Amino acid sequence: MKLFYSYLSKKEDDTVSLAQYFAKRAKIGDVFAFYATLGMGKSVFCRAFVQTFLPQTEVPSPTFTLLQTYDAPDFEIYHYDLYRLNNPDEIFELGMEEAIYQSVCLIEWPEKMGGYIPKKSIRVEITPQKEGRLFQFYANEEEIIKRYSQEGEEL
Repeated sequence: MKLFYSYLSKKEDDTVSLAQYFAKRAKIGDVFAFYATLGMGKSVFCRAFVQTFLPQTEVPSPTFTLLQTYDAPDFEIYHYDLYRLNNPDEIFELGMEEAIYQSVCLIEWPEKMGGYIPKKSIRVEITPQKEGRLFQFYANEEEIIKRYSQEGEEL
C-alpha cells in the first residue's frame, strides 16, 4: 500500500476538519479501515465524517451494536465497530459484503476481519505523537489516491 496522505491532528477540531475533507471526496465503494488503539480518535473521525452530511444527527459509537447506518444525500454510510467480534466470519451476519460495494464504509478495528479486509480499502493508521495524533492514509488504487491527494489542498 502506498502512503498518500499524512496529517498531524493537534486537537479534536483538527480531526473533525480532516474527516470533513475526506467525507467531501467520498464515493460509493470507499472503505476506510481504522487501525489504532483505544482513544486515538477513530470514533471522533467517524462521527465528523457522518455529520458532514447529516449535521444534526447523533452519531454514537457502534461498540455494542457493531453497526450504525446513515442515509447521506448521495450514499449510505455504514459505520462498523468490530472490537467485540469473536470470529472474522461474523462480518457476513452484519451485511458487510453488500455494504462494501453499495455504500461508504467506516470500519473501526478492521484487524478483527482477518483476511476479509477489501484490497481496495483505505488504511488509516493513527499513532500518538508528542504534539497530538498522526493520521496516515494508505491505498493501492490510483483513483483513490488521486481523489484524496493533498497536493495543493488545505484543510
